[in-house]
Amino acid sequence: MRTARRIPVPGTYNFRDVGGYPADGGTIRSGKLFRSDGIHALGDAGRQALRELGVREVIDLRDDFEVEAMPDDIAGLDAKVLRLPVFEGSGASQDTVGISLEALYERILTLHADVVVSALRELAGSGDEGVLIHCTAGKDRTGIVVALALLAVGVDRETVIADYAESESNLSGDWLDAMLTLVESHDVEITPSLRILLGGSPPEALDGAIARIEKEHGSVRQYLLDSGLSELELASLRAVLVEPS
Repeated sequence: MRTARRIPVPGTYNFRDVGGYPADGGTIRSGKLFRSDGIHALGDAGRQALRELGVREVIDLRDDFEVEAMPDDIAGLDAKVLRLPVFEGSGASQDTVGISLEALYERILTLHADVVVSALRELAGSGDEGVLIHCTAGKDRTGIVVALALLAVGVDRETVIADYAESESNLSGDWLDAMLTLVESHDVEITPSLRILLGGSPPEALDGAIARIEKEHGSVRQYLLDSGLSELELASLRAVLVEPS
């Protein structure tokens, strides 16, 4: 199965284009929806890479603490920025230390359904512009939003879960080492579960979140409708994401 391989944008570790996946009636457009970890260290080369990729809108899911500590390095980039903060998943949130990814995703889907809907509504109205969705790691908050966008337009579950799972290998090494050092500086003990929380993207975590949605709402589409997205907005989401066969 093909998954969205990392694009080596300078200053990032988990930058990907989800284009090319089969969807209902076509394939996901390349150059339309990008996902990434933090973009606070782009530099001139990274900003130029975003220009060349056609990124014209950035949806930032980080909270105020993260934004103040690591502001997006996009000065001079002609891009609209929409901030939709999600505290769950932030390294600043002591409530997430020791929590499982499954419990974290349940919080995102229940406490922040409005943010999920707002992000997908913005994406649905973005026309031909390239959109980048990111948080700090690009795997949890970003992972949930991107997964639901893809599932809503008919990308199959196995493909979506495989795309999510790519984050773990992208973040291993330098990114995870730096994050662990930062956490240790705040006198937090590094445990195996914390390593997974910070840098892991095990398939079963997203699979469990999807299963919970289906159990409680019947489908991802119905979850989004129940959370405030309209049928027209779902149709618009399909129109912008899917290149017809």
